[in-house]
Amino acid sequence: MSQPALEVEGLVKRFGGLTALDGASFAVPEGSITGLIGPNGAGKTTAFATIAGFHAPNAGRVRLRGRDVTGASPWALHRAGLVRTFQIPRLFGRMSVAENLMVGAPPQSGETLPAPWFARRRIAREERALRERAMAVLARLNLAKHADAPATALSGGQKKLVELARALMSGARVILLDEPAAGVNRTLLREIAATIARLNAEDGITFLLIEHDLDLVAELCDPVHCMAEGRVIASGTMAEVRRDPVVADAYLGMAIEVA
Repeated sequence: MSQPALEVEGLVKRFGGLTALDGASFAVPEGSITGLIGPNGAGKTTAFATIAGFHAPNAGRVRLRGRDVTGASPWALHRAGLVRTFQIPRLFGRMSVAENLMVGAPPQSGETLPAPWFARRRIAREERALRERAMAVLARLNLAKHADAPATALSGGQKKLVELARALMSGARVILLDEPAAGVNRTLLREIAATIARLNAEDGITFLLIEHDLDLVAELCDPVHCMAEGRVIASGTMAEVRRDPVVADAYLGMAIEVA
């Protein structure tokens, strides 16, 4: 059995007297689309933020392909191949769509202080190559026609695709998607779901996604982990998790029956 792409072991995160994560443990198999579900307040988003380095855990471990990355900074994890998106996309509104992708690429020569004075030609070549790469990524996600539009001109669903495209520009092999279906119309949601499935199948990218649309989770995800009160209370296929009485109790009778 191959090593998991991501392992979370006994993760604890407290905010003052509030315990948001209370020993959460789960694994994300290499090459999988893994779902993370649970009622509001279960600790899912805190788990994402802690895994991705936005919060330092009070206890527990995070391993990326066997390497301990507990408490690593977001930029260090970015370089290691792990990137997260947000429920409300965080784009640079004054930049074009293509420029939003270009800033997501690995460190560039132009980012060092003396480079603009001593390496102008090299920087220009790199920027042309980055632009070409950004256009190729946008084409794969059916966004090329929006390349020169300001990011603010896009719909909410298109902004989610741009965030995903920016993650691809970084070279990420493990991508954490925070509610890709939230606020997205059904037509564009089908496109987002198909894009995630295609990137997983064709590029071997591993995804961990938080989602409240359980039909989408059932379609895309295996395995699925259900959280409640800061802990993982069930894991398995979506059908198995739906049948678990502990999960039914956590959702307080919400519609989680097997379709």
